Amino acid sequence: MNTISIIGAGGMATTIAGRSLKAGHAVEVIGRDAAKAQALADTLGVGATAGTYGAEPVGDIVILAVPHGSAASAVADFGSALDGKVIIDITNPIARDLSGLETPYRSSAAQEIARHLPASAHVVKAFNTLFGHVLDRGGRLDVFIAADDFGAKARVSAYVDSLGLRPLDVGGLHMAQTLESLGLLMIGLAKNGAGTFDIAMHVDIGRSLALST
Repeated sequence: MNTISIIGAGGMATTIAGRSLKAGHAVEVIGRDAAKAQALADTLGVGATAGTYGAEPVGDIVILAVPHGSAASAVADFGSALDGKVIIDITNPIARDLSGLETPYRSSAAQEIARHLPASAHVVKAFNTLFGHVLDRGGRLDVFIAADDFGAKARVSAYVDSLGLRPLDVGGLHMAQTLESLGLLMIGLAKNGAGTFDIAMHVDIGRSLALST
């Protein structure tokens, strides 16, 4: 059993915390609003505790589950307390009007967050292509992972697998740009072609695909 620390107390934080507890992990909930973090920990029940915002998280894996606009300031608030931690960035830097991504040219939310972290911390992009209510229903969904550090990527892959999900490595952290674009594509698909947010991206591997003429 591992302890997973989650910065944030919103919908995705609640969903990931719930799956983590079911998988046998302990969960530490951390938030700027201490009362809200404690309320979520109480709701989650046995195995969940509330941590102190800005202090060193208990878990070696720390999930950043806050809105994109708050992500950089959140990691800055923790500073050296994140030394040696693996940070999973689940944010999507999507403009309110869905016109594009709010990130610098040829960068990503994950890469920008990495700039605010100690050199010994490692950012892994994951979970941003999943809708929370779909993740909450269970099932072996695909989780795309991007990171530069192989050790951090392996640890996150093992954690994702422990949740009953399928980790799929898409490459280095520069690929976070593509995953964040995929997050935007998923919203566009849900609002247009699919007509529902009850969707998830799935990759067929090892199947023979017949072509019709």
